[in-house]
Amino acid sequence: MQTNNSNVNLSTVSDIIVALQTILCSRATIPNLETPYSRTTFPNPNHCAIELKDQSISAIITERQHQLEALSHDISGLQTVMDGIHTLQQQLFEQKNKIIESINLHKRLVSPLWRLPTEVLSQIFCHCLPQIPELDKLRPPSKLTAPMLLTKICRRWREIAVGMPNLWCMLSVEVDDRNWQQAAFFYDTWLKRARERPLSLRLQFHADDHSTKLRHLIQPYVNQITSLCVDFYHAGSETHELNMFTNLLVLEEMSVYIDILDNDMPASMSRSISQLPSTLCSFRISGWSLNSDELSSCNPVWAHLTTLSIRVWEAKAALHLLQLAPNLSFLAIYITFNDVEALGPFTHTNLQTLVINCYYSDESGSQFCNLLNALSLPTLRVLDVHDVPEWPHEEFKAFLARSECPLESLIVNSGEETDEQRAEYLALVPSLQFVLR
Repeated sequence: MQTNNSNVNLSTVSDIIVALQTILCSRATIPNLETPYSRTTFPNPNHCAIELKDQSISAIITERQHQLEALSHDISGLQTVMDGIHTLQQQLFEQKNKIIESINLHKRLVSPLWRLPTEVLSQIFCHCLPQIPELDKLRPPSKLTAPMLLTKICRRWREIAVGMPNLWCMLSVEVDDRNWQQAAFFYDTWLKRARERPLSLRLQFHADDHSTKLRHLIQPYVNQITSLCVDFYHAGSETHELNMFTNLLVLEEMSVYIDILDNDMPASMSRSISQLPSTLCSFRISGWSLNSDELSSCNPVWAHLTTLSIRVWEAKAALHLLQLAPNLSFLAIYITFNDVEALGPFTHTNLQTLVINCYYSDESGSQFCNLLNALSLPTLRVLDVHDVPEWPHEEFKAFLARSECPLESLIVNSGEETDEQRAEYLALVPSLQFVLR
């Protein structure tokens, strides 16, 4: 019987198997090779010219030669049969795989998942995307996660996934000198699937000529990039020769890390930052600390920000930053305190969350007190302070009274507040909760 879509007649195969099993059950006939000369020890001069009664030694040799030729012919024929059986076995394996594939195909056709409308599958695919809390935690794509995994299931899923721009709007790429061409091709292929959707990108450079490569990657998509994270490792002077962040007209969120060993911001970097668009509202800058002059050189970028993470030199620079950024509602700041000069009073009317990490030239913590004495934050709700050797109780109480803020959470990981001190804080701000680390 010939099956559909097959090249092997299964009935014939069954007949072959039965015949082979019958043959294998029989034993090959082994001729008796014993002669009166089989046990002769050589040399033996007594038998050199002796002939058997009915058979000479020459006749024995001739007979053995014929037996050897017949046996060699059988071996060759059996090898040919075995090769044919091996070929037949391979054909059967291929046919088996095709049958399994056909079974799976038809099972999918009756599966409820296969019958789901494209719109429903599209919604499911969106929920398959990895959850990324922050752009700088985004990892390069993997074949084991969406969206790439979705393109490996079947043709229909691939067509749906490739046709969904929302699946291809976020990408992380690592670039070095060895994989530059490959990374650029992969990057462009991926982002073309996003069509005109807003893009969130993380670009990590371990290569020379960072600036040129960065501009090559982002220039075709300047009208789509809304979130951008750029990490420059082992940065050289060539990183700062160009204005790297120009024409990003719709940028809303940005993170920049540059490994600057001497901790001085190049003038071209401040120029690049100053050219960031007014649409930018969230900015994270790390790898070096900025002083007051460098902060001023980056203007007007600070004026539009609502969220900022930054490192600065001295309390004076922190206060100057708040003056330059009147719209901030969230500020995470790392301050290296090495100044002792008094600070003039300043009120910031929009800041709701303030995270301060303190580093100082001495262990007194007096510089933090100077900053606290200068500030008034009437809208502050969360204050998170790290590494203050001794908590400035009186100064903080004066800050609460002066600010009259709706503080909800005080988080500290150094110093100890007594119950009496907490009671005094609560008298000023009844909604306050304490979190000690």
